Amino acid sequence: MLKRKIYDEMLKWKNQRKEEGIRKCLLIKGARQVGKSFIVKEFGKREYKSFVCIDFFRQPALKAIFDGELTSDEILKRMTAYIRGFSLIPGETLIFLDEIQRCGNARTAIKFLAEDLRFDVISSGSLMGLTYGEDGDEDTEIPQSVPVGYETQMTLYSLDFEEFLWAYGYEEKSISILRSYYESGETIPESIHEKYESLFREFMVVGGMPEVVADFVTHQDFNRVDKIQNDILSEYRDDISKHAKGREKQLVRMCYDTVPKQLAKELKKFQYSTVEKKQTRRKFGGSVQWLKDSEIVNACYNIHEPYLPLMANANEDQFKLYVNDTGLLCCMYGFDTKLAVLNNTIKGNARGGIYENVISECLIKRGYTLYYFKPDSEHEIEFLIEKNGEIVPIEVKAGNNPTASLNNFIHDFSPSLAYKLVGGRNGQVDVRITLPHYMVMFL
Repeated sequence: MLKRKIYDEMLKWKNQRKEEGIRKCLLIKGARQVGKSFIVKEFGKREYKSFVCIDFFRQPALKAIFDGELTSDEILKRMTAYIRGFSLIPGETLIFLDEIQRCGNARTAIKFLAEDLRFDVISSGSLMGLTYGEDGDEDTEIPQSVPVGYETQMTLYSLDFEEFLWAYGYEEKSISILRSYYESGETIPESIHEKYESLFREFMVVGGMPEVVADFVTHQDFNRVDKIQNDILSEYRDDISKHAKGREKQLVRMCYDTVPKQLAKELKKFQYSTVEKKQTRRKFGGSVQWLKDSEIVNACYNIHEPYLPLMANANEDQFKLYVNDTGLLCCMYGFDTKLAVLNNTIKGNARGGIYENVISECLIKRGYTLYYFKPDSEHEIEFLIEKNGEIVPIEVKAGNNPTASLNNFIHDFSPSLAYKLVGGRNGQVDVRITLPHYMVMFL
């Protein structure tokens, strides 16, 4: 089993239910193929004496469990009728409602199930970030009532770089040594730097999709990686065809397929005219929103001025889109691009786009919301984040080029901390801290 950070968060939720009587079920959200069902099943088998999974996709007949009265007692009684061998062990039972978007009554019942502390409930499903009006799948059922206040929501992403290292066999002790260089500011030795920089380039190409990572650490075969990634991309495109509505099916697909092209431009701001000449938000705005809500892309918004709160200064009409997993982005570019990334020989604007994408992915997985700052046509700070009550600028360089934009930002806005992420080793001059790309996992 791949070690995932969300497991500890799930365990914390379980303990709160048991020790503090928290009356909330758990909803696991996330894009397809990030391992939602797998992690819940492993959690149920390891942490509970009684575990049952109701998969509304594979077992549509079990929707009948949620027909009629939705009290927990009635639901449990119907479960014993429909599920052979089900047994309730008070305080030690987990019920997993998978693909819950296919059973509106089950979603409604969450508020009643959350109140019953004899058992825990985790639900998950495909494209849960979509609003019901956005989902064109005829099998998606609208609940009579959304369980607001009765759910703890967690988002599962593909593996981050630290989880990738765990899968590779690197223990926490090894990563702690790397972390010590980040915390102390001591220059990391060249031999260690070269090793982790090489591993980070592998992470960029392999990505973090669990199936891909598990296969790669076993077979060390980039052709197998490419095959699995293409299968995942095909599933994403199938999801668009299934869940987008009407004409949006084609428009969403057009927007998704153009993201790699947008990132290969010198100016990486998403432009509707790149999707189709002379077109605007009026035609493609809804399609872009669908992609954001589906969580297969991550958005980064331009801001008017770098002050708290950043969301209040964001311009929703000016944004970049990044693919949710950089391995998938590299797959969309093709096998030769992957080889160039691995060998660190890739050149041109796509190089910068790939490095921006992986840093955006790592920051999202660290819990940050992404913004960028472009005060004029010549300068740009790739990312601004809110950290410890301050605005922290992050400039990303594929190599180790000069940082005119970051220097100007420091001069104009006097941040107490500023990061430059580069292909070289770490160092610090005044408030500017230079870090190798892979140390983004510690920010």
